[in-house]
Parts: sequence; C-alpha cells; structure tokens
Amino acid sequence: MKFLLLTFLFAAIGSSAQEISPVEAKRLLSLPLKCAQKEYPNKMGQVLNERGDLKSPAELHPAFYGCFDWHSSVHGHWLMVKILNKYPELISDSVLMVLQTNLSKANIQKEIESFGVKNNGSFERTYGWNWLLKLQLELESWSHPLGRELSANLKPLSDLFCSKYIDFLPKLNYAIRSGDHINTAFGLTFAYDYALAHSNDSLKTIIEKRARDFYFNDKNYPLHLEPSGYDFLSGGFEEIDIMRRILTKEEFKVWLKKFAPQLFSKKFKLEPGLVSDRSDGHLVHLDGLNFSRAWCLYGITKTLPELKHLNTIADQHIQTSLPNIVDGDYMGEHWLASFALLALLSK
Repeated sequence: MKFLLLTFLFAAIGSSAQEISPVEAKRLLSLPLKCAQKEYPNKMGQVLNERGDLKSPAELHPAFYGCFDWHSSVHGHWLMVKILNKYPELISDSVLMVLQTNLSKANIQKEIESFGVKNNGSFERTYGWNWLLKLQLELESWSHPLGRELSANLKPLSDLFCSKYIDFLPKLNYAIRSGDHINTAFGLTFAYDYALAHSNDSLKTIIEKRARDFYFNDKNYPLHLEPSGYDFLSGGFEEIDIMRRILTKEEFKVWLKKFAPQLFSKKFKLEPGLVSDRSDGHLVHLDGLNFSRAWCLYGITKTLPELKHLNTIADQHIQTSLPNIVDGDYMGEHWLASFALLALLSK
C-alpha cells in the first residue's frame, strides 16, 4: 500500500492535484480518521487554574481532543471534510459518525466555553483559530446534508474566533516571525479567506491593516537564514502568502521585488528542509515546512505566472517529504497528511 501511494503521489506532483485518485484519497482520509478519536498520547495547552481543572483531553475538548493536539485535530477534520467534498464516493457511515459525533452542537458549545475560562482566552492563538476558520469554510461548501448541520454547529465557534481576531490584532504591536504555531503571517491567511467569503468587513479590514503595518515596508528578506531547526512554517514565505492576498497583483509584484528579489531569477534555488529523526516531534516539523513552503510557492506563481520556475522548487519540496506521511510514526502521521494534501491541492 505504501509503495502504491507514493507512486501515485509522485505522479500527481508532475500533473494536477485534481487527479488524486479515490484510492489514494481514501488512504489520506484514513490518517486523520484513525486519530480523530484517539485521546492519547496528547499534548495539552491550557492553563490549570485549580486542582479541579485537571481533566482528560476528551472532557476538556470533546470536539478536538484527538490527533495529539487541538490544532492537529482541527486540520485533520478539515482533511476529512475536504476529501469527502471532492470524492463523495468515499463517504461511509464510519467517517460520517466520527464527524457527527465530534462536531456535535453540544461538543462545540463545550469548546466555546473553554475559551471563557480564566487564563485560557489565548489558547491556540492564532494557529488553531486560522485552521478552524478553514474547516468552517469547507463544511459550508460540502453539499452533503451533514455539511449543513455541522457548519451550523461550528459557526458559533468561528464567530467567536472572528471576534477574537478583531480584538487581538490591534493590540499586537509587533509581528511574530517564528516558523511555528505563533507565526503571525500564517495566522492571518485562512482568516482572510474566511473574511472574504463571509463579507466580514471588520475582519477583512483589520487583517489588511495589520498585514500592511507589519510587512509592507520589509525589504531584502534573508531567506538564506531559514529554516530554523524546528520550523514547519517559513517566516519569509508566509509573509509573502498573506501579502499576495491583501495586495493587488501590481502592488504585490512591486512589493515582492523589494522583499525577495532573488525569486525573480530563474537560477534561484532553495534546498528542502532535512529531517534527521522522524520520531522526534520537533525535528519532524521540517517535513511540514517542505509542504507549507510548497503551497506558498504555488501561490506565488498563481498570482505571478511569470515566476512559474518556482513550481519546480515547490515540487522538489513535496518530493522530499511525501514518503513521510505514511511512515507509521505518530509524531508525523497525526498531522502531515493535512499539510501534504493542502500542498498538492495548491498546485
């Protein structure tokens, strides 16, 4: 099975992500499906204010307790819905039951309540918030009746996160440029897509303003200093990914020539991140970096087709890490499928 999956996926890189076969889509679907209700191991992230706050992951977060941590569970649910949306023939009672159980109205209400607990209002800011809004959009686009039910269930949590963005962003004096969960640029991308889709002018406006505040005057970004050892996001490319959204094509081209002029050279090279130990939950982040760089590079060429030479670099990054979504080690397996799928679908 692993050989067949890799044979197909490497072929998909050279053609179109739309050609992912139902067989391979089913394999991708199986990865988050098998951990969506797997409670342990689990990395918790909330503050315990008193002894009574010490509860199991499923008690604290009944919707998103699986797949090792809250945000991985969220984007694992996105992957499941995305594949069912594109391949309705893969819909089964088992996957529908997992989605219906986890994303019940009662469970989402419990998730909402968790953000009102003292010292926990910043939980998953902004990485998990960003992915949650992407899941919301996917549920809304799913024509299956369950899509309508679950999107309605999730909407109050999405509304809460929109409000949290609007409240938080004016207070953030400086962008967070690290290559992990707290990266500000990445945390604005899917949220901006959501704002556009929902005509949420308040969210759209604050994201546009803060992105300009943080990044518009940046020049000559030192891409040669990336990656850091634990990165799964590129500070530089995530900055590009949000700016290509908020700027006009003409503005973006001018900005990019100042920010990363080396990208305009057909001789530009960028080595993929190399992982030395995939059983280490931090070191395996670099597989995620390769996928996230790829979706950013593909995004650049969609906006500026004259930079299509960057697609080759994106392909190389995917080829480096694709085998590791099926390597069987939980440290990568619980989340890398989502990153891989998004990279493939971005081509």
